[in-house]
Amino acid sequence: MITLFTSPSCTSCRKAKAWLTEAGLPFEERNIFSNPLTKEELKALLLLTENGTEELISTRSKVYEKLDIDLDDLSFNEFVELVEQRPGILRRPIITDSKRLQVGFNEEDIHQFIPRKIRRFDAKEKALKLMIMDIQQAN
Repeated sequence: MITLFTSPSCTSCRKAKAWLTEAGLPFEERNIFSNPLTKEELKALLLLTENGTEELISTRSKVYEKLDIDLDDLSFNEFVELVEQRPGILRRPIITDSKRLQVGFNEEDIHQFIPRKIRRFDAKEKALKLMIMDIQQAN
């Protein structure tokens, strides 16, 4: 199951939600302000990152700028406490299915959440359509 962590005013969150809905992928949406991430969820997300906290934190956010902290100086527990107290510090949306992670909305990257056999079928279908178009143009 895909989990979509969002905030109400986030345009990228609305785009991700619309894309998942249009793709017919079931997902659970969670507002990070009314239902903050737990310590276990943050740990699971961090395990899926390549760059640790850097991927999850919005360094351009007003919340982050006001804090004047270095993320590298925080222990894991301090990081969790920071996110619990100030969920607005997180980049959004956060999309995960416990194997994959996407932070922020990127239309090319979000395709990773479509099951592999459906992606293969779509690729074959597109190739067939292109062949048909080539044949029609040749005639």
